[in-house]
Amino acid sequence: MMFRFAVLALSALLLAACATQPGPLQGDYNPITPRQAAATDSTGATVRWGGRIVSVEPKSNRTCFEMISADLGSSGRPYWGSAHTGGRFLACRTGFYDPAVFERNREVTFIGRLDGYENRRIGQYDYRFPRVEADVVYLWPLREMANEIYPYPAPWPWWGWW
Repeated sequence: MMFRFAVLALSALLLAACATQPGPLQGDYNPITPRQAAATDSTGATVRWGGRIVSVEPKSNRTCFEMISADLGSSGRPYWGSAHTGGRFLACRTGFYDPAVFERNREVTFIGRLDGYENRRIGQYDYRFPRVEADVVYLWPLREMANEIYPYPAPWPWWGWW
C-alpha cells in the first residue's frame, strides 16, 4: 500500500515538473543575459529573455519593444526578486502589437535570435541595446495582489497570549 502511494506521489511530481512552462516557452536557450550580449558579439544566439516593457514602437510592418530585463523563473516568467536587472534589450516581431495592451511595465517573455545591436540614448547616456528578432512574444497576465483576511480575531493562543 505504501509503495503504491509513493509511486503515485512521484508520478504527480514528475507531471507537475513537466508542466511548469507554457508550451511556447519550453526549450533550451543560450544562457547569456542582455547585459552580457551588449558587451560581447553574440549575434545569432537563440535566447529566451523577459522583463518589463519600457516602450512599444509600432512600425509599418513590425513592432519593437524596449525592455528592461529580469531573470526568468522556472515558468519562464520574469522574476523581480533581485535588486539588479540583466540590462535592457530590444525585441522586434512582424505584425502589430497594440501599445494599449502591451502597456508600460507589463511582463513579457520573448524567444528569438539575437540579430544585432542598436545604440540609443537613455537620458544623457549612450546605451548599446542587443536586438532580438522574436519568434515568440508571450504577454503574462497581470499579477493580482491579495490581502489575507483572517476569520478569527487575533491574538490567537499560539501567538503567546495565554
